[in-house]
Amino acid sequence: MSFSLGLTGSIGMGKSTTAKLFADQGCAVWDADAAVHRLYGKGGGAIQPMAAAFPDAIENGEVCRAALKRIIGANPQALKQIEAIVHPLVALDRAAFRAQAQSDVLVFDIPLLFETGGNSEMDAVACVTVDAKTQQERVLARGTMTLEQFRHILQKQMPIEEKMARADYVIETDTLGHAEAQVIEILADIRSKMSRA
Repeated sequence: MSFSLGLTGSIGMGKSTTAKLFADQGCAVWDADAAVHRLYGKGGGAIQPMAAAFPDAIENGEVCRAALKRIIGANPQALKQIEAIVHPLVALDRAAFRAQAQSDVLVFDIPLLFETGGNSEMDAVACVTVDAKTQQERVLARGTMTLEQFRHILQKQMPIEEKMARADYVIETDTLGHAEAQVIEILADIRSKMSRA
């Protein structure tokens, strides 16, 4: 029997890096963003339903994220339609991963875990965190968004304080070594609980 650990946190707080630390410790990791990427890519499960609903979003046989942003910008209601198409497909991808994963601890890297109610499928949740200044520096250092875009994303996400309060484990990602030590500690805790169950 495997243990399902949800991994969440706000943008720029080191979630992807932390997911890799769990993978390094022998966990199987499912990444929500990567699943969407697969669904949007050539031959992906989202192509047909998206083409039917938003023909302008398809470019070169793939769902174009920039086109989706333009569509949502022009019609905010479109987001609900897009989510209605994508969320069930993502859930199927997650179920397929769960069915074939071999590890004792499965980690589900889901940015909007609490926002979408995905935490109800998890045995426990770990939330990554870092101070606001470091978070902003990390996001802007990527060079993929402006300060204004970053603030807009933050407004749409549940406040990190609330995520931390609802999580079973909190991982501070101030340094890689500190994050790794906490990951090892959490896995030791989970595995000791599993051995007693």
